[in-house]
Parts: sequence; structure tokens; C-alpha cells
Amino acid sequence: MAAAKSLTHAEIERALEYIAGNGNAQRNRVMFLLTTNAGLRVSEVADLKLADVLNRDGTLRSEVLLAAERVKHGHSRTVFLNTAIRTELAAYIQSRSWIDAQQPLFTTHRGPRCPFSANTLAQYFYWMYKNAGVKGASSHSGRKTFLTSLASKGVSVFVLAALAGHKSITTTQRYVQVNDDVKRSAVELV
Repeated sequence: MAAAKSLTHAEIERALEYIAGNGNAQRNRVMFLLTTNAGLRVSEVADLKLADVLNRDGTLRSEVLLAAERVKHGHSRTVFLNTAIRTELAAYIQSRSWIDAQQPLFTTHRGPRCPFSANTLAQYFYWMYKNAGVKGASSHSGRKTFLTSLASKGVSVFVLAALAGHKSITTTQRYVQVNDDVKRSAVELV
């Protein structure tokens, strides 16, 4: 299987435009942004519960702890939510009615207790990218975009590995794509 591609700004905009023009736009936008703005895997997005993103007093968390049993390779990690994604999450949560804190954050058309499976959500991302005209993208492209974007801004590979939940920076380095713009910016630092 080919490696996921990192999305350009134009491709992110095309994906967001496609999402905006279709059903469940608010939900789908937040799911997409959790991959590009927080680096979550699609399986992690599918597994989120309301209690993962809200404190007991109903305020939104700025960090989400993903326990080892919920994360690939069994390595727990903390996901940091930036201001933009917290704003999107808050609007999404306010727009819905909730049964309890253990309810899935993102549910299918089948009802409030029917979460996406990782496979179903990966299929959604596949078709969303295809229908948006984003060639070569996969369900992992948002995560790769998140890491590549931070790397191009000079974030250390050690910080990237911690954010991604990777135990080895070698794994993280495979995510980061270096393009000519990054190289141009680098030589200007001299």
C-alpha cells in the first residue's frame, strides 16, 4: 500500500468545501479537522466519547488522554487540542443533544449510540477525498499533514514524535515530507 500523502492548503480547502456541501457537515468537518489539526488517527476519531473531550463541569478540555488500549501499538498518549479545533468541537457539541458522557462523540445515521467503526470512517475519508477531487489521499493523510505542517514550521522531530505517540523518531520521520518551499525557507535561515 502506498504511503499517505500530505495535503496542500488547496487540498484541505477542497475537502472542507466538499464537506460543507453535504449532509452532516458540522460533524464531518470536526472529524476531518481532528486529523489535520490534532494528528488523530481515524480509528482514534471513531473511538472518541463525549467524556474524552469534556471535563466533568461541561467545559471543553484542551488535552485528551488516549489510554493504551485505545491507541495503535498500545502506547497511551495525550492529544493536545488547539484553539481552532476546540472552537469547532464546542460548536458541534452545542448543536447536539446528548444522552450521557459515554456516548460516542461521532455517530452514524443509525442513532446516538452507534459510533463509526474505524473501517467505516476510513471508507468515509476515502470517498470524501475522491469526491472532493483530492488525488492520492487516504484516511491517514490528515495525520501526515499535521506532522508535515509542524515540521515545516521548525518543530523538533522529538516534539513531533511525542505528539504523534511514536516511540521512535524514525517512525515520525517517515511522516514528514520535505518540499521545495521548506528547503527555500531553510536556506533563508543562514
